[in-house]
Amino acid sequence: MDKKEQIIEKLKENGCRITKQRRMLIDIILENDCSSCKEIFYKAAKCDEKIGVATVYRMINALEEIGAISRKNMYKVECSEDCRPEDCGCVIVLDDDTTYHLSPGKWNMVIQEGLKRCGYLKGQKVTKIEVQNQPSQSSAKA
Repeated sequence: MDKKEQIIEKLKENGCRITKQRRMLIDIILENDCSSCKEIFYKAAKCDEKIGVATVYRMINALEEIGAISRKNMYKVECSEDCRPEDCGCVIVLDDDTTYHLSPGKWNMVIQEGLKRCGYLKGQKVTKIEVQNQPSQSSAKA
């Protein structure tokens, strides 16, 4: 599966409809070294004059949410050619051996929602998560 197909699959999993404009935006981001949403918009407007700047911003947000791009990396796709969903992000295993593979975007969303419900977030957004290794406690349960 190539990068574009991986991105489309992740967007679908996240409930996003895949339109012609969204496919075009994915192509523009994959094929160019864009440094801003405006630059992506100008390239997209050359292909489809009906596209709006809000569409570009929403698509960038959706791609960032699924972990496909990072604004810190100037809109470059982060997944490598051989990246599989089970290799990216976070793996959560429950006590009944149910396993969830979360993309970086989904993982961030889960953490943010948990922090919000526990009263830790009051309008802020999580920008970084660090996991520090603790001594192994095989008998300890979460």
